[in-house]
Amino acid sequence: MFRAFLTLTLLAALPADAEPLRIITWASYVPPEVIAQFRKETGIDVQVTLSNNEEMISKLRATGGAGFDLAQPSQDRIFGAQQEFRIYKPLDPSKVKLEEFVPELVDAVRRNATVDGKLYALPYVWGTEGLIFNSTRTKIADYTDLCRPELKGRTAVRLKRPTLMAFALASGHDPFALYNDPKAYTALMQQVGRTLTACKANFRFFYDNKDQLLNGVRSGEIWAAMMWDSGGWLLNRENPAIRFINPKSGAIAWMDTFALPARGRNDAAAYAWINFVMRPEIAALVAKSIGNFTASRGADKLMDPRVRAQFAESFPDGLKNIKWYPAIPPGLEEIEGEVLDKIKAAD
Repeated sequence: MFRAFLTLTLLAALPADAEPLRIITWASYVPPEVIAQFRKETGIDVQVTLSNNEEMISKLRATGGAGFDLAQPSQDRIFGAQQEFRIYKPLDPSKVKLEEFVPELVDAVRRNATVDGKLYALPYVWGTEGLIFNSTRTKIADYTDLCRPELKGRTAVRLKRPTLMAFALASGHDPFALYNDPKAYTALMQQVGRTLTACKANFRFFYDNKDQLLNGVRSGEIWAAMMWDSGGWLLNRENPAIRFINPKSGAIAWMDTFALPARGRNDAAAYAWINFVMRPEIAALVAKSIGNFTASRGADKLMDPRVRAQFAESFPDGLKNIKWYPAIPPGLEEIEGEVLDKIKAAD
């Protein structure tokens, strides 16, 4: 009853010739069948632009937060971007059915996406990045094992900040604890950069997208890699010898969100979409498309039982040994970018 009232209230704010809902998001986050059902229920069309964190910030910064009605940045990329560029507008929690969300995930995002006392994001999809390996070829336990001599030319990572964070953790340091100490953070990143530079001979390639890595593992070219859980579980379903594990120093957990661009024109449709995709039966369709869990309460029970079993195998202790990305303060990504450029340029 409340859901119907909320939907009708939000849709009443839309003019009869409502503009389409323009979403900038990640691949597979807005499945065609979900768009079709949303259009059928609301009459609102959806236009999707695929992107990533860096591009979302760049596009919204260039337009002052215009061009889109809903964005889906990772929760650690909101605080700094909002402080620097003011590209988002606060969310109105009264327009969202919060009881459909997993409370712990709402609390996690609230800690990282509250600016000047106002909430700028809500959780959508979450997952982890850990390790995969082909057990017929090798066995590894932590990120730095990718640099073992016998794996020369047989491993892969992304030349991105998650790899810096992972290797920092595996070296026994907590990079997140140094976010507010630029000098110490720079020293740690430089140390990690030297480790990765010395390890370059082990990396068959730095992959740019999931398909590139999937194909490398399937062909036997890659024996071990740092990868997202969904890709690892997909490979495991195809070949049980390939395993996704929670590394000894901890998998790194990410969470992508709902955020309203500062100059979006269709807030009512954005809120209608948020409430629509957080319904457990709709969220389960999204989860199936992505291969990851969503923030919808109860949607996990509607997921593929094989994925639930794979999660239990990869994380026998639940989420005790994972590291959630905290909000990134302004300036840190410049430090990381310099280190990544040096790694790329090194012989």
